[in-house]
Order: sequence, then structure tokens, then C-alpha cells
Amino acid sequence: MKILFLANRVPYPPYRGDKLKIYNLARRLKDRHELHLLTFAQTEEDLGYKTELEKIFKEVHFIYLPKWKSAMNCISGAWDMRPLQVLYFQSGKLQQLLDSLLEKHKYDAIHVQHLRMSPYLAGRKEIPRILDLPDAFSLYWERRKMVKRGLLTRIFENIEQRRVLNYEKVLEQYNLSLVCSSEDLAYLEKTHNTGNLRLLPNGVDLETFAARNHDYSHNKTILFTGNMDYAPNVDAVIYFTAEILPKIKAKHPDLQFIIAGQRPVPNVLALANEHVIVTGFIKDLAATYNSASVVVAPLRFGAGTQNKVLEAMAMGVPVVCSHIGFGGLGIKSGEGAIMQTAPEAFADSVSELLDSEDLRRQVGTDGMRVIRTRFDWDIIAKMLEGYFEEIRIGK
Repeated sequence: MKILFLANRVPYPPYRGDKLKIYNLARRLKDRHELHLLTFAQTEEDLGYKTELEKIFKEVHFIYLPKWKSAMNCISGAWDMRPLQVLYFQSGKLQQLLDSLLEKHKYDAIHVQHLRMSPYLAGRKEIPRILDLPDAFSLYWERRKMVKRGLLTRIFENIEQRRVLNYEKVLEQYNLSLVCSSEDLAYLEKTHNTGNLRLLPNGVDLETFAARNHDYSHNKTILFTGNMDYAPNVDAVIYFTAEILPKIKAKHPDLQFIIAGQRPVPNVLALANEHVIVTGFIKDLAATYNSASVVVAPLRFGAGTQNKVLEAMAMGVPVVCSHIGFGGLGIKSGEGAIMQTAPEAFADSVSELLDSEDLRRQVGTDGMRVIRTRFDWDIIAKMLEGYFEEIRIGK
């Protein structure tokens, strides 16, 4: 098949989030299909990755959309009812280039990444198209409202949540719409009463995050990973250090809490002390996972599944996480990840793991089994391949 990927960001380097997903899926499909890429480049650095992407995609097309210009796009949000997420990525140049590519090529299927990119192909019903949502974005905003915020922030979030909820109906205009979590799928089906939704889980690159004979004997290091300018992650580490970490330190006074992730904002940097280490960008994240005794993911809002949970499980490192994203894993608490919501229970579960080498090994081993059988990118790429075939034949 000839397949076009329409992405909101340059999918390289594949460190986190939406970049990671497109890169890993395409890398596994490239030998069986002809792949093309059309995406926004937000920085001069992005433009330099074309050569790397041409190892996967036969054609790579960039539209340069610097962040300042995206911010200007959002000014129309005062009178435009579309979500700011959509306005941020609007571009007449991209639409023109897309139209020319559609005239030049007969694509068997098009993969549209994120609600942000959905306007560009929503009306092209003559072309087989998949809309791939990283999560149920309206669910993300609904959960975000549950966390205490300032008045102006609450007003903004309420407006954006209503806009997203209304705009999500665009998924019905695609042949198929995909989400990474069964929890998100059930929410969207109930909210929008639509039947064109399918599940495409997030995956783990088992070459990068391969088990490294993890040493379960140490019990002094708690790890959190993620982009540290992403609101759910920022909230999670501030909440954890204030409400949960002191309870754990009461039993384990020598432990260290490591916050590993690029672009830490000032509120995160301010957490650093002799027991809390803020690393900034980590190139070999797998080695950092392998050095941890327990990985934590105490997110209070968000949707989808959490890469940090999947990656730690792949390496056999036990995880304690909140309910955010846990339902989409399809596992019981303890099968690689222990789910807790209340601060006291979360702290107790971390402490129990730190107290017992056998428990750390058991939970970690169960996690590796789950990832190998359900979340390998090779398995997920074949699922996407099947969805492409389904919409191509359906047309």
C-alpha cells in the first residue's frame, strides 16, 4: 500500500509521546509499504531531521510553522469556537501542499495524527482515512478540572473542554478513529454515540527498553520520567513530593527521588534538594530505568496510557501508578504496575516494594510478560496494518 502519514510534529528524535508513536509504527511498516510523511517543523533543528526520516519514508515534506506563528493563530480563539489545540496547528500552506500531494499520488490510506490535524482531511470522504487520537482529549480536560486551579485557569479550561467536546464529533467523519486505551474508547463511544472507534495501543520498543538483568537488591531510588513541561507531569511531581514522598521517607530516610525528563519548568527545578534530583534531558533513558528501585506515575489528570509505565514494565522495574491510564492496560493491579489513588495508599505500596526484594522481582517479572505479549510495537504495527487494509477494502 501507499500510505501518507499526516503528523502534527516531526517524528524524530523518537524520545517521547506522539513523535515516538509515529516513528516506531512507520519503522515497522516501511519494508512492506511505501510511506510518505507530511508534517510541521516547529524549529530549525526539526528541519535537520529530514535525512533521518528519509530512511523510513520515501517522501518527506515539511511545512515550517514556528511556535510564535502558532501562538498568533490562537488569537482568533476569542471568536473562533474551535479548540486552541486545533487553531495552533492551522496552516494554509500545509493545506495547499496536502492538496497537491493528493493530486499527485493515489494513496491507499492516510493516517492523520491527533485531533489537531483532523480538519485537513475531515471532508475528503473519497479517500480512505484514519484519525489516530493519542487519547480522549475531552476526558483529559474533564479530569484536569478536578485538580484545584486558580480562577482564570479554571475559566480557560472550562471553555477549552467544551470546545474540545464539541469538536471531537469530527471523528465520525473518518473511516476509522483510533485511541490507545480501552478506557478512552469506552468514554468516546458513550459520549459521542459513534461506532467507528477502534483500539490501537501505545507500544514499547523492546530493542531500546529491553530487560537488562535488573538488579532487584537495591531499594534506594524512586524514579519519575516524562517531559517536564507537560502539565500532568509537572502536577504529578509537585503533588508527589508534597503529599506522598514524606510518608515514604519516614520509613526509608536515605532514598532518592529522581525526576528525569527534558525541559523542566521552574516549578520542577525548584523541587531539587539533597533527596530530589532533577536531571533534565536523559539520552539513555533505559539505563535510568534500570537504575531505579521503583518507578512512580502519580498523575492526577490526563488520558490514554502512560509511556513511562509501559517502558518501566518492559524493563522489569516495578511501578506504582494512579488510575490515570491504568484502566487501558487491561491488567490487574500488581501485574507489573500497582494502582493506587489516595496519597497514603500510594506511599504504602511504594514502601512495601522498597521493603521486599521478592515483591519487586515478582511485580517486575509480571510486567515484562505483559509488555512482551501485548505492547510490542511489532504487534501494534500489524494491528494498524489491518486497519489500513480494512478501510481500503471498505472504500
